[in-house]
Amino acid sequence: MILETERLFLREMEQADFKDLAEMLQNPKVMYAYEHDFSDEDVQVWLDRQRNRYKKYGFGLWAMILKSTGCMIGQAGLTMQKYRGSEVLEIGYLLKQDYWHCGYAREAARGCKKYTFEQLNKEKVHSIIKSDNWASMKVAESIGMKKEDEFITQFYNGDMLHYLYSIYK
Repeated sequence: MILETERLFLREMEQADFKDLAEMLQNPKVMYAYEHDFSDEDVQVWLDRQRNRYKKYGFGLWAMILKSTGCMIGQAGLTMQKYRGSEVLEIGYLLKQDYWHCGYAREAARGCKKYTFEQLNKEKVHSIIKSDNWASMKVAESIGMKKEDEFITQFYNGDMLHYLYSIYK
């Protein structure tokens, strides 16, 4: 276990999490911000990327486990993301559709923010959010983040407007 909140714990993802990860990444409603249909191969690449991040940085997107059931309900964690020619530390979160609107993303993001400041001793953390992803903006704002910048970034389907949200220690 990497970190624990009131209702969740976050741990490194394993190959056995493929099915749960695919349930999220292959759901167009969950992945609308990416505007990309994920194949099984794409899901495996995503999983491998997280596992490589654990080795390289000591963090990545972690499996979000609901304590009361032991089920993986999403992923949340920290990644290094490209931003204006450099990299920034980002809090990211993604939940299975059945677990939306329950406060889990906010709870996990708050835990990741605390981990960033207390365990990693970083001074600042960000979230990069697509300009029409109102739910993620609400989560970022609920943990004290403020919109700091607007920029165009490239995703699967080309250039997209994104916002940089940030919070300082």
